[in-house]
Amino acid sequence: MITTCVHISVNPENKDSFILATIENYRESVKEPGNLRFDFLQQADDPCRFMLYEAFESEDAASSHKNTCHYLKWRSTVAEYMAEPRTGIKYLIIEPNDRTKW
Repeated sequence: MITTCVHISVNPENKDSFILATIENYRESVKEPGNLRFDFLQQADDPCRFMLYEAFESEDAASSHKNTCHYLKWRSTVAEYMAEPRTGIKYLIIEPNDRTKW
């Protein structure tokens, strides 16, 4: 499993538009083959900071996500909303190590 945490900071005036665009991306991303989890989170103490928690079955599934129409639309739409470039950090799962619990 490939897990990525994407950290995003948006300009205050773009917060609501960012949320709407990301919800649209989320709704399509969870339907993708190989998607195990896709969470859209807002930081509790800073409403302009967000995190996407993405879990895919394989590196191929994670790579395929980046070629979907909904992701490409999201990426181009939200680029101007960001206060700084987004950062994605990949993680490998330790537990649960049983694939049926993913």
